[in-house]
Amino acid sequence: MSAPRGSLNQGPPNQGPLNHGALAAAVRSGAPTLGTFIGTASPLAAEVCAAAGVDWVLLDLEHGGGGEEQVRDVVPAAGSYGVPTVVRVESAARIRMGRVLDAGAAGIMLPRLNTVDEAAEAVRHLRYPPAGDRGVATYNRACRFGLDPGALDRANSEVLGVVQIESAAAVGSAGPIAELDGVDVLFVGPRDLSHDLGVPGDLTAPPFTEALGQVLAAGRRYGKACGLLVTDGAAAARRLEQGWTFVAIGSDSTLLANAVGAEFGRARASAKPR
Repeated sequence: MSAPRGSLNQGPPNQGPLNHGALAAAVRSGAPTLGTFIGTASPLAAEVCAAAGVDWVLLDLEHGGGGEEQVRDVVPAAGSYGVPTVVRVESAARIRMGRVLDAGAAGIMLPRLNTVDEAAEAVRHLRYPPAGDRGVATYNRACRFGLDPGALDRANSEVLGVVQIESAAAVGSAGPIAELDGVDVLFVGPRDLSHDLGVPGDLTAPPFTEALGQVLAAGRRYGKACGLLVTDGAAAARRLEQGWTFVAIGSDSTLLANAVGAEFGRARASAKPR
């Protein structure tokens, strides 16, 4: 006798890509999380990183190899392992952020915001009215294609807001930015910030380390997480000890390139000349 249609899938309903705001809740609680950037825009690379145990992946639409269409594939690829996707958008344009959120992003990273007014305007786009001005629709992934209209009521509290601090002006505004409702993470872009401070790539220069201290102090003052990008696990461990809690370790492409280079270098170093 054939089984009734649908009887093979009687488990709990799919929680959706935001998993009821699990990432946002963890970050707001002060729990440390580790992720990596997906610069190749490859859903397979995102899945590999998720399978390897990252807490989140960040699809980079500012400097990465893809566009909004990759959100469609990266979110479910990482989500199949219970790993949420944060998306760094190209700009703080309302329509860009709304499309990414509708596609199931668990959070938005906003690059190159220098003032509290810019940040306040940007985070409004993360929220539905009356708290913000995000466009409303239910036939998308964020609402499980109309099966979870209640996602609209939860979204304002479930979406993670990450504001990048990448300039001296942003460092000076770090406190007021951190104070904003809707800003969950102050995220330092080390290269951009070091260039803006006049010490390109020198992450030990006093102006850079002093700026990091200002950002970390602003986050602590207003109970917001602070994050930054590092090159490897050892550097991540040091930053976690300092109080940074939203830390990205490289990207899919840099981690792959470094691993390949290290293994081939090891093999060639031990090879005997013929």
